[in-house]
Amino acid sequence: MIIVNTEEIAGEEIVEVLGLVRGNTIRARHIGNDIMAGLRNIIGGEVKEYTQMISEAREEALKRMLEEAKKLDADAVVNLRFTTSQVMGGAAEILAYGTAVKLK
Repeated sequence: MIIVNTEEIAGEEIVEVLGLVRGNTIRARHIGNDIMAGLRNIIGGEVKEYTQMISEAREEALKRMLEEAKKLDADAVVNLRFTTSQVMGGAAEILAYGTAVKLK
């Protein structure tokens, strides 16, 4: 399935808009990761444990969005966006959303 963050797909014609598709996941921090993050906060540098956690959450949200698009028999998802929000202390939601379309 084609996924783009633009409204059009180069070389393709959109013949039908099927509607909004989305996928989300909520991830909570882990105490072990918090300890390592605290140490990195003191000495500086990338907090790799959180980077990995958010990256995995983004992939899960994207996978869930694609599952919705497949249920609609979409050929592509255009205008893909990601958003992140804190839902409670220590937990964040990652949301992937876009528009499912049929191509000519």
